[in-house]
Amino acid sequence: MLQKKDLEKKLEEIAQALETKQMESPHLGVLAGISGVAMFFFYYAKYKRDNHYGTVGNRVLEECLNRISNGYSFPTYCTGIAGVGWVFEHLSENNFIEIKNDKLLPDIEDHLYHKMKERISIGHYDFLHGAIGYGVYFLKRYKNTQSEKLKIKYEAYLKELLEGLKETSEKDKSGIKWSSEIKKGQSPEIVYNLSLSHGMSSIVNFLARTYEFDEFQSLAYPLLKGSISYILSQEKSIEHSLFPSTISKNSKTVPVESRLSWCYGDLGVGLSLHKASQILKDQELSEDASRILLHSTNRKGLKACGVVDASPCHGAFGLAQIYGTMFKLTKLKALGKATDYWVSEGLKLAIYKDGYAGFKQQRWNDSPVNEVNLLEGIAGIGLCIISYLSDFEPNWEESLMIK
Repeated sequence: MLQKKDLEKKLEEIAQALETKQMESPHLGVLAGISGVAMFFFYYAKYKRDNHYGTVGNRVLEECLNRISNGYSFPTYCTGIAGVGWVFEHLSENNFIEIKNDKLLPDIEDHLYHKMKERISIGHYDFLHGAIGYGVYFLKRYKNTQSEKLKIKYEAYLKELLEGLKETSEKDKSGIKWSSEIKKGQSPEIVYNLSLSHGMSSIVNFLARTYEFDEFQSLAYPLLKGSISYILSQEKSIEHSLFPSTISKNSKTVPVESRLSWCYGDLGVGLSLHKASQILKDQELSEDASRILLHSTNRKGLKACGVVDASPCHGAFGLAQIYGTMFKLTKLKALGKATDYWVSEGLKLAIYKDGYAGFKQQRWNDSPVNEVNLLEGIAGIGLCIISYLSDFEPNWEESLMIK
């Protein structure tokens, strides 16, 4: 296996850094808070067959509950309480912890439901910070709850979200789409966002997951088919990418090449369409998804691809995670080769003497900083390495809707 000793050494460095820095984030969410760090420790305990790391993970979960008891109330999936709840569900269903979530979690859910309604009412469907993120949490609870009363409640919540998506959607000859606001410079712009992090790929991905359950199919199906149609209609072959990140609603802004990343670009489109093709049993859509993913493997080089660090969000290990998962699902050899390539590139990015395990988070035009979380930090890098090295099937990537 590619550089196994180097990767295991780096994984040990990440675990050591997180043992010291585990509580560093002020937030709790699965992607941008300490509950995602807890998830790393549980998976690392399984990988190393060492219960010590599970004990550390439990300590982080206890800290999450303590902060909520002491007034922490930030609600979102990425950063806040919805993400914490998702982690408790994930760890329970994957047999990392034994806990009665039907007793623990309902106390936080009225707050989350009202925030979801608020986001729906203004058309803020964003996966990381808006309505879709709350939907991901409630869908997980709907799937796992042992209480018929709670199941009925979650069904109503999810149907309300689907109705909200229907009401805020726009239809044209290409299909169904949703607009959102982004900032370009200092000015806001209304766009149709195709991304997985904040845009329509996450809607397709979420709708596909709801469609697995009979109760939601009549609402989800027309939205799913219409949004797939719209996204496919936007294929333009812009330089090295097939899809733009956004399409301007009110101006004639020329779409530009999208980066190669989890957050924006062709990979989020490709993996979400593949998810939908599996659920719908649509062979033609599966072939479209594979074509999109295979096309992306032709892109190489950090700068040319817009890869600025090693993180899952917009970095090298995020690319390796997507390619690795899709290789297992499709058996397309080019995806396996791309996995190895981006793991190698990610390892090379551990260049900072004062970085955690040598890594730092990098955003456009900002100085690199140390980060512990899953989305942009070393917990996520570590989980990606575990996925690459392990002989078991890691499921943590469901938190990013990769799986």
